[in-house]
Parts: sequence; C-alpha cells; structure tokens
Amino acid sequence: MKHKTIKTLLIAVMLMAAGIAQAATHTPLLFTREQINIAKNLIKSDTLRQKGWESIKAEADKQLKRNDITKAEYLAVTYYMTGDKRYAEKLRSILLDVVNKTKSWGDAEMDMRKPVWRSHLGMAHKSFQAAMAYDAAYDVMSAADRATITKGLIRLAVEPALGDWLLEPTRIHSLNSMGHNWWTSCVCMGGLLALTLRNESPEAYRWAARVNEILPQWFDFAGDDVQGKPKTFDDAGGMYESLNYAAFGISEALLFRLAWKNTQSGKSMPEIPQLANLPNYFIQVCYPRANAMMYSLPFGDSHKNIVGDVPMKLLWALGYKDSNILWYLSGIEENQHRDGYFLNRPMGMLFTPDLRHAPAQPDLGKSQLFADFGWSTMRDSWNKDATLLAMKCGYTWNHSHADASSFVLFHKGVDIIKDGGNCWYPRPEYRNYFFQSQAHNVVLFNGRGQSREQQYHGALLRGYMSELLDGGNIKYVMANATGPYSDQFSRYLRHFLWIDNVIYIIDDLKTHEVGNFEWLWHPNGQTTKKGIDINVVNGKSSVVIRPLYPQTLAKSDFVHDYPDDMWWEEVKAINEDLKTPETYYSFHLPAKTDRVKGLTAIILKDDASQKELPVMERREGKDWIGLRIRYKGKVTDLYINQLADGRLMHSNSWIEADGWTTDAYMLAVSYKEGTSPAAAGEMFISYGSAVRRDSTTYFSSLSKLFVIARQSGGKLDIRMSGQPRMYASFKAPRQTKVTLNGKSAATSFRDGLLDVKQ
Repeated sequence: MKHKTIKTLLIAVMLMAAGIAQAATHTPLLFTREQINIAKNLIKSDTLRQKGWESIKAEADKQLKRNDITKAEYLAVTYYMTGDKRYAEKLRSILLDVVNKTKSWGDAEMDMRKPVWRSHLGMAHKSFQAAMAYDAAYDVMSAADRATITKGLIRLAVEPALGDWLLEPTRIHSLNSMGHNWWTSCVCMGGLLALTLRNESPEAYRWAARVNEILPQWFDFAGDDVQGKPKTFDDAGGMYESLNYAAFGISEALLFRLAWKNTQSGKSMPEIPQLANLPNYFIQVCYPRANAMMYSLPFGDSHKNIVGDVPMKLLWALGYKDSNILWYLSGIEENQHRDGYFLNRPMGMLFTPDLRHAPAQPDLGKSQLFADFGWSTMRDSWNKDATLLAMKCGYTWNHSHADASSFVLFHKGVDIIKDGGNCWYPRPEYRNYFFQSQAHNVVLFNGRGQSREQQYHGALLRGYMSELLDGGNIKYVMANATGPYSDQFSRYLRHFLWIDNVIYIIDDLKTHEVGNFEWLWHPNGQTTKKGIDINVVNGKSSVVIRPLYPQTLAKSDFVHDYPDDMWWEEVKAINEDLKTPETYYSFHLPAKTDRVKGLTAIILKDDASQKELPVMERREGKDWIGLRIRYKGKVTDLYINQLADGRLMHSNSWIEADGWTTDAYMLAVSYKEGTSPAAAGEMFISYGSAVRRDSTTYFSSLSKLFVIARQSGGKLDIRMSGQPRMYASFKAPRQTKVTLNGKSAATSFRDGLLDVKQ
C-alpha cells in the first residue's frame, strides 16, 4: 500500500513537471453549467431556439478552420453544449497565437491623442471574447499555457484598459470627461477578463475586485456645473446618452456584475439601486407595432430599430424577474439590430428567458417624465400601433443632439412626424446636419437653432421637461428650451397639450432682438398642402398639421396674395442612409418680431380617408387668444393668456374670457354642444391659481398649479403638479369621491368647495 501511494505521488510530480496538472476549480464567468442546462431544456420545446442553436454550432464548425478571436464565444458555447474538446482545443490554439504573435491591441487613432489612449472599444470587445475563450479552454490548457496566456492577456488588454480608466498611477480618464458608455465598456470588459484570470494572477483578481467595488460610482454620477456634464441616470430609469448608447453602456456593466455573481459565490456585491428602474426606461421609450419590429425613440445617436434587449435579458439573469421584461422581449424581432442577444447568437440562446408567460400588456402608466435628462412620453394605450408622442428638452453634448424642444410622433405603426436621424460620426453630414437643430422639429430664429459649439462643449444652460399630467383623454407636458437657445432667446417655452384626437403645440417665444421665426417639421410620408393644412399619409397612418397662431398658412400657393399669412418652404435634405433625398418643411412668419405665441394643431386621423375633422375657430379677446373646437357633439374652448408670459412684474395676470375670470397661463374647458360652458365636465389649467365664473369659484390655489380635472357621476379625478406641497379647492358637491394623481384623496368641505391636499 505504501509503495502504491509513493507511485501515485511520483506520477503526480511527473504530470506537474510536464505542465498538465489539474487546475483549481474554475467556474465560467457567464456560460455556467446551470445556464447551459436551462438552454438545453428550452431547446427541446422551442423550435426557434433549436434553430438558433443549429446556427450557432454551424458557425462554430466554421471557426474550427479559422483563427478568429472575435468569434470565440461561438466555439466556447458549443464546447459547453456538446462536450466536444475540439472546440476547446481550438480556443487554446487561438489564445496562444494571439499572445505570442500580437504586439498590441491598441488603436492608431487613440495613439494620436495626448496623452495616448492605450485602450478603446475594440479592445473591450476582444477582452470579452478572450474571457469566453479562456473559460472554455481552461481544462485543456497546461499550467504553462495558462501562465503564458495570462501574462499575454494582461499585457494586451487588462492592464491598458484598467490602467487608463481606473488604476493609479496611470489613470487618465474621469467620470466627468468620459463617464458614459466608453467607461463601462473599457473598465467592465477589462475587469471581466481580469476576473477569468483570477486563479493564475492574484493581481488580476484584485483589479477585478476593484471594478466590483467602484462600479456603483458610474451609476451614481450626478454631473457637474463646471463643464455642464449631465447626471448619468434619471431617477425614473435610463440615461441621457440616447437609447443606443444607454443600452450598450448598461449592458457592459451588467455583464461584469453577472460574471462576479456567478464566480464569487457568497461574496457581496455593492447595491446599485438604479438597476431596478431600468425596465421602466426601456419600456417607456418603446413603440410596439403589429406584425413588425418594435421601435424605440430615435433621439440622439440612436435609431428607431434599436431596442434594449441585451440589458433586459441580463437584468433577468441577475434576478430582476419583472414580468414587464417578458412583455418587452416578446415584442422584439429576431436580428432586428446589429448588437442584440438573439437566439442565433450564443448570448441570446443562453440568456433569452422563456417568453411563453409574457403578459399581454405591461403594468405601467401610459405617460412618463424623465426629468433629470429631459425626455417625456405620452401614449393613448399600450396596444400595438397606438399613438405615442415623445418630447426631448435636456442636455446637448456628445451623443445628445441640438434638439431641445423637439418631438416625434408615432401613429398607426409609423413615426409619422420623425427625427432627422444620424449617420457615422466622421461624415460631414453628421456634424453639419444630423446633429444640428435643422434636423429636428424645433423653432429657428433668423435661420439659426442652437449654437453649433454645443456639439463639442455642451450647453451649460440645459433644457427641461416638467409638469407632466395624464388625465386619460387630456395629457400635458412643458418643455423649457430657453437655456440651450439663450444666445438668441430670452424665453423659449413649448407646451404639448393633447386633448382627444388633437395635439396642440403652443410656443411662447421671446428673443433678444427683432427677427424672423420659422417652425421646422420633418414628416414621414406623402406630404401635401391643402388650404391651410399640411396632410401627411404613410400607409394607415395619417395626420393633419394645421398652424393656427400667430397666423395660418397661406390658403393657396399664391403666397404673395397673402402677405400676412405664414409661408412654407420645402427644404432638401438627406436621409440617414446617406443615399435617399428627403424633404422637410419650414413654416415662416413673414413679419419680423421679438415676441410670438405659436399654436399648431396636429389632428390624429383614424385613416387617410377620414373626412370629418374637428372644426377649429380662431378667437381672441382682450389679452387672450384661443380656439373653439367642435367635434362629435363636444365643444372645447382653449384660452391662452397673453399677460402670463413673464411680461408682468409683481402684478398677477388676470383676464376675462367668455365669462371666465382666471390668471391661468392656459385654460381649456370642455362641455356638450348646446349646453353652457358653466356645466363643463373637463377642465385643464396651466399655471393658474384661480378659475371663476359668475361669482362662483371652480378652482383656487394660493400658488399657480397645473391641473386636469374631470367630474362625472359623483367622482372628481384630479391630476395636479407645480409645487411640492399643493393645497387646492374645487367646485364639487360635498359627497364627491376624489382621486388625486391616481390615488384616493381625503377632502374637506369648506365654503362650498372641496379642499384637496398633497
């Protein structure tokens, strides 16, 4: 027995000398046994996943004849799924070839910067692939192989990436300068690669642990005032960089966090509270379509076909089992964009959850304000091909365009009023058109939009979206773009008021000097002018654009016969494919002025053949302008207070309008045709402290508030914003049941009014 033990020890020593000793336990970062088994089981009952797996294996078989590190994940997942060591041996060969023959994974473009950037996104992508390769090849590598490959990968990627972005004394970047998608990609992929080298390099493990420790700082970054950098994450979820780069940057962070969770069982991960809000962000900015790919908001350097499937799948894998995620993922088409986790790609096959139990609709509100980075959305339902209005008015810098106060409108499956788009950044069209205000639905003054320098230096005076209200058939939000346009404008407010099937855009504009105003529109469809209307049709989607103030469009093409009316210009531009010409429209006010109220109605049609449209009558009185809208037995009177635009100092802005007395900036009342306005069942108040009629108070508040109030059947539904503490009174019977901002509200009855507090 003693001799047998000695013999066993001698064999072990000989094996060690030969460099093929058994290694310490090595848990894969992402392709864990549990995840592989889940995928195998799902393949049995999911034909699409089975086809995806067949495609992955076919690609892996091709890679057996090549030497491509960028396809390492295909070989890795095929090895885990089949146990066939040919795939692992190929990865071992690729890694040895890379570290022995490659001098650097640097980039010539980055080498020209001062100081030199030793790392870049391409290095981060290769780091991910190298980590997947190292994991899979681990058991077929000798100790000498591991030592050689570990040393080479630290030289090629781990040290340059973490040295540039995180570690002292070589770090050159900060969260203030490059704390967006590049930071998480370089740091987290460098950390991911370091983590897989943990058995062979204690130093690499310490660096990976540092990434785990420091990662929450990226999510928590609050911006700065010195260079006007924005807060990275909105309290309601998501980040300012555009959906495209938000999805990418977040995904890189989640990949590292998932790898740490899988390999460091029992070791803590710091809390990142922002993760819980991410599903809300991706869902609120999406547009589900019938029998077609899901769209998303194209603001900034993104495209409408980009979706957040990758971060949503990684969140699910991390334990965020929100059924809304399943709803979102179930609406995404396979391969609808370049970087997704689709079933015919290794990460997609493994991390796409079972979608058979996805709910029919998400359990979320139909409107959302992202106040920190200045986006807002309103939709009439979560049905496919519904209507979605989205507005943007936040920061301009980096991937966020000069589009403060712009908007897009999706209707019947089409972005019928669209964004100009973007293209590859080195192209002159990007900096000269797509990034600039001219590519967006904004107001220009003397032909100019936001200052071009904001593309590079940002706008220290940012824009804001605020006061979102959703009362069902009445919705409202306000954009304040004065900051980004402050070199020309002293006041640039844009109000979006959606009542029934009409969206009213009310512009309150004041400039430093007298000049010419023009309104830009980017339609997506066949566009024709008919009388004072612009009609846009794209398949089943159709809208009417009708300027009403300060003037209507000239009634005919003989513009010189209508010198006081607005005239239109067809402006030639280029589609973001850089091949297709397109036309956008500019509505010009002929008279020069330094103060103007603009009001444009967008009428949402059920289809292009719809003949009956709302009848709109322009009206005005002392210190107010407005509309009377009649449609299907309902009358809505809209009043815009000309005194409430900041021109009065200390004095309040009281007006008399059709029997109403109010200091509100805007007032809209709706009632049945043939009845008195006093019987109005719906009321919208923008920035008002009181509404009265015939000595009767309908609404009162000491501070000016934004209110939607609907009264019917002994119930009063109130949506209200404007102050952190609100105390308002409404005309209503004593026994009225009140809901305030979607919740049951306690009331008191005093002097014939219901008092409501929040």
